[in-house]
Amino acid sequence: MTWAQAACARVMRPLVRLALGMGLKHPHLESMLRDLLLEEATRLWQRQGVAAPNISQLAVTTGLNRKDVTARVRRPADPLPHTELSAAAKTFTRWLQLAGQDAALQRLPIAAGNEGTSFEDVAREASRGDVHHRAVLDELMRLGMCSKVDATHVELTAEGFVPTADLQSTLAFLGDNLRDHASAAVSNALGEAPLLLERAVYAEGLSEADCEAVHQLMRQRWSALHRELVSQLSEAITRSGAQGARRLRVGVYLFHDEREAQG
Repeated sequence: MTWAQAACARVMRPLVRLALGMGLKHPHLESMLRDLLLEEATRLWQRQGVAAPNISQLAVTTGLNRKDVTARVRRPADPLPHTELSAAAKTFTRWLQLAGQDAALQRLPIAAGNEGTSFEDVAREASRGDVHHRAVLDELMRLGMCSKVDATHVELTAEGFVPTADLQSTLAFLGDNLRDHASAAVSNALGEAPLLLERAVYAEGLSEADCEAVHQLMRQRWSALHRELVSQLSEAITRSGAQGARRLRVGVYLFHDEREAQG
């Protein structure tokens, strides 16, 4: 139990830094942790065949008192957008895929017409026609993902869907990406099958220039791998008619900082 607590502390330290940086206090974090304990305990019982665990079962599993469990059964909806459902993200990814196959498609006519592939075509395909292409374009421009060349053409201005111009979207991606990365590591630690890919390389004694060189190498390699992954996943979604039961997220990360003092 001490080992597990130490591992949780290491994972939570950067999240506590984020919380403090965003002005969250202990009461906010405590309330959130209680909600998460209840939600995960419910899932634990459901995996064991109990479709609707009762208050006593949840209280015993979480260590929360029955009154607190009862008060938290109905929780407010998550206020962050679901990044995997974003029409803008889907359109940007498809556009990036096309531009990787043909550099001329970095720039597109906005409306469908006689100039070949248009932004309207890409948006309609990616969002399955659920969102008007003008709304998608406005969102991508707001996030700094693309820009207008003139009144009738737009071009990509980003290499990946990282909407740093919008704090809510940035936090949504942070939450989704770290959640799934941590989920892979936790699944492996708990011995769940199948064993998932979750690896890292560590080095110390490096200069700032060494770190930046590796950073640029990883960006280049990820760019190529990203195009390959998008192509394979797009084909898989087409084959299944988007009706498959599984979801998948693939990522890569790099972090460097000052060496920790040896004590």
